[in-house]
Amino acid sequence: MKKINAVYDDVTIRVYQAFNERIADEAVKLGTFGKSFKRERMTWIKPSFLWMMYRSGWAEKENQEHILAIDITRKGFEEILKNAVLSSYNDKMGVSYDEWKRKVSESSVRCQFDPDRDIYGNPLQIRAIQLGLRGKMVDRYIDDWIVKITDITDNVKYLKSLRDKNILDAEKLPHEKEYIVSSDIMKILCMEK
Repeated sequence: MKKINAVYDDVTIRVYQAFNERIADEAVKLGTFGKSFKRERMTWIKPSFLWMMYRSGWAEKENQEHILAIDITRKGFEEILKNAVLSSYNDKMGVSYDEWKRKVSESSVRCQFDPDRDIYGNPLQIRAIQLGLRGKMVDRYIDDWIVKITDITDNVKYLKSLRDKNILDAEKLPHEKEYIVSSDIMKILCMEK
């Protein structure tokens, strides 16, 4: 089942990204991404904390040693979702395979749903969203939508130490809840009601 689980309030939603120390430190100081961040590359944002932990190896993979919690406007997040094109073709999209391929090549947002993970990296039934931004969407993300950037690496390492001792309580994890989207966005993302 496809779901968007996230930490959010009425104004912002939190996404996660992992970077090396140079990019992360600069982003925290500036409150957005600076010169070390390559705008011309696709950048992936993930609302699921445990999917980010799985992907970054709990901040231990090369060039992913710093985990950033990035609060962006919900308005911006909705704009990202409205412009998303799924990375894999699905006949429920209502377009031909060739039309989908054209949309993927032209889109500034790519969307993937992958199995979310438990604290040990085991796949769950829920499929977590990750969104790849490029071109104008990267610019809008960096210049318009970021509200706050927090380096949470020390907390990630603490949580991993508890996990490694088999004493990590779920209450210590970010309190994510389902982010409800409009029927139009559900259709774009091929999500079931």
